[in-house]
Amino acid sequence: MLYVSTRGNAPPRRFTDILLEGLAPDGGLYVPEDYPKADLASLRGKSYSELAHAVLAQFMDDLPDLKRIVGSTYTKNIFGTDDITPLKTLEPGFHLLGLSNGPTLAFKDIAMQLLGNLFESILKKERTTLNILGATSGDTGSAAEHALRGKRGIQVFMLSPHGRMSPFQRAQMYALQDPNIHNLAVKGVFDDCQDLVKQVNADRAFKSKHRIGAVNSINWARVAAQVVYYFKGYFSATEEDDQEVAFAVPSGNFGNIYAGYVARAMGLPIRKLILASNENDVLDEFFSTGRYRVRKNVQETSSPSMDISKASNFERYVFDLVGRDGARVRDLYRRLDSRGEFDLPRPDGEFVSGRSTHADRLRTIKQVYDRFGVMIDPHTADGVKVGLEHRQPGVPLLCLETALPVKFSQTIREALGRDPERPKRLESLETLPQRFTVIERDPDAVRRYIEDHA
Repeated sequence: MLYVSTRGNAPPRRFTDILLEGLAPDGGLYVPEDYPKADLASLRGKSYSELAHAVLAQFMDDLPDLKRIVGSTYTKNIFGTDDITPLKTLEPGFHLLGLSNGPTLAFKDIAMQLLGNLFESILKKERTTLNILGATSGDTGSAAEHALRGKRGIQVFMLSPHGRMSPFQRAQMYALQDPNIHNLAVKGVFDDCQDLVKQVNADRAFKSKHRIGAVNSINWARVAAQVVYYFKGYFSATEEDDQEVAFAVPSGNFGNIYAGYVARAMGLPIRKLILASNENDVLDEFFSTGRYRVRKNVQETSSPSMDISKASNFERYVFDLVGRDGARVRDLYRRLDSRGEFDLPRPDGEFVSGRSTHADRLRTIKQVYDRFGVMIDPHTADGVKVGLEHRQPGVPLLCLETALPVKFSQTIREALGRDPERPKRLESLETLPQRFTVIERDPDAVRRYIEDHA
């Protein structure tokens, strides 16, 4: 398997060559030269670990110890269940796909636990070190830090928007005392954090000198790992390999739902990918109108992990929309940088979208709890609300549960008048000492911190 850049000015490379890099040298994102095709009949009935190996081996075919790495990642000890991503049927044809059983109670654990083990394996072989630079709106950071804490040869520098995450999310990150974990609270919003990561990565001399790697979903391994649970969810909800399904996905950075797009390209019978936006509805506007318009001000909402205006993974989808023309992608993103928007013909086919507000998610959380006795978090509620709006008779609807309710207790109390259940190991999380550094929205400040602490 070879990988090419969405901006067309980087040579094709193998998986192990792009794993530690993140962005391509031309500023684009790596994508497979071709999407492999899946044999559904041969995949049905496999355990999660077996399924993950079968799917990932097509993307990571130059990694000889992949089976061992996958086997040590997807275990009951880490995810609390042999199913890893259990399916909960609320009523016939309406399901929740549980993606939040990992160490930080969010779907990001599924890919991040694998990524940490992949990094460790490669660095051990190369006898070298890596400095991870990432950005988070809430869940990516804690998942990355818990996957990489204490790993030899790895330093983690995680940017987060100062004061913009839930208290639980902040504590999951800032309470870590491991010396290889560095939390930088940026005076800005998530888009600013993401821009800083890209600006530092664009400094090729600095990136090379300090061996800067990525854990955000700009890293292809993250996307590939997420493709697996679309197959797992499909097999859990169907009995025949020609049954079409729909997936409803709350989306801010377009990585989670893009993995579903890849699964569909591999042959998974997905009738619709249903994208749910919150009040920061950049993606819903695009799929409704064909206009991609970055917001000048990102709203702070009760589904904070989706408070994003620039969806980094969207570039991978745009690359396919324009016929994999790297020059066209470069032109569009230059226009985005200068004008804040671009237009493309409104895409028809696999995606539909919708918008959910604070009032919507409160109502949805209460309706799901009253009707099914199941508590869902605000992001999952966005997905359920929009998913039900696009539900079609005879087509099973799988809503991706992206986090556990305990991460957003304030909103759950507002919706239900009670606190969500909390794992015993996390009972006093917010009272633990927290360690972080507030920095300006300045790439030089990030570079200086890395130089001082790497």
